[in-house]
Amino acid sequence: MRRALIVLLLVASVKALEPISTTIFVGTGAAVLGKKLYNYIYESCDANWIAFNATGLEQALQKKLFGQHVASRVILKAVTGYMNNPNPKKPLVLSLHGWTGTGKNFVSHLIAENLYTEGMHSRFVHLFTATAHFPHEKDLEMYKAQLQQWVKGNVSNCGRSMFIFDEMDKMQTGLIDSIKPYLDYYEQLDGVSYRKAIFILLSNTGGESIGKVALDFWNAGREREEIELHDLEKALSLSVFNNKKSGLWHTSLIDKNLVDYFVPFLPLEYKHVVQCGLNEMVTRGLKPDTNVVEQMAKDFIYYPKEERLFSVPGCKLIPNKLNFYLLDP
Repeated sequence: MRRALIVLLLVASVKALEPISTTIFVGTGAAVLGKKLYNYIYESCDANWIAFNATGLEQALQKKLFGQHVASRVILKAVTGYMNNPNPKKPLVLSLHGWTGTGKNFVSHLIAENLYTEGMHSRFVHLFTATAHFPHEKDLEMYKAQLQQWVKGNVSNCGRSMFIFDEMDKMQTGLIDSIKPYLDYYEQLDGVSYRKAIFILLSNTGGESIGKVALDFWNAGREREEIELHDLEKALSLSVFNNKKSGLWHTSLIDKNLVDYFVPFLPLEYKHVVQCGLNEMVTRGLKPDTNVVEQMAKDFIYYPKEERLFSVPGCKLIPNKLNFYLLDP
């Protein structure tokens, strides 16, 4: 609200004081004022637009991410610890793994929303999708060069940039290694420091090993909440590193220990699908209806087939599926 009021009150002044036109003013005072106003109203790489909200992230993870007690703890500690360090030795690299619909993309959005005023719309957040941005095998070398330039150019523009790589399981082998130097322990490379950037890798790879651990706990009569990171992390990193269909297959990022955290996302159960459905209704401004959401959740496909324990699509289909169940009978 405060920013909007200032925009309304000072829009005429801002137009006159944009950096490109401040030379018409006599003295440096007007130029400095013009730049400050410009940076306040138009997104800039400064504290007006980039400020980590640890409490906001914690609350968002608690209230909006369902069934992911391990991932929530790891993400909160990793991001908070990194952002509280005024002099990190390397960029933060998170590798998020699990079946589709378990919350990997959602978490990356939550991090962005609690770091950048503009959230995912910030010009300092960069999303790459393997099938959209790197579709052709024959162009691998060109993609490597482009990716290096994209990362270097954006970090040069703002050191506190975030890069999200979706569909790592579909990315060509060797492509992500092209940015390995930027993720390493270098103070600078060609005059650019990458130490305050964040890199988030999203992949379905490892979902099978994560699901096996969750199923083993269930078969042993143990609570899902008893699962800890150490129960998953080693098997997860090995399965990702040795999976030939993964963009992280034999990657130097793992071999050189440049991935700070392998974050496992557990398969979601019926109760979590219900929670997602109720949250979707709240997001739409509707009154939560448990009967409607439970009917939708029951019609989802679950595995193993006999036990119907874990949702195959996770919560991914809910936004569109819910429309059908909201219609009058």
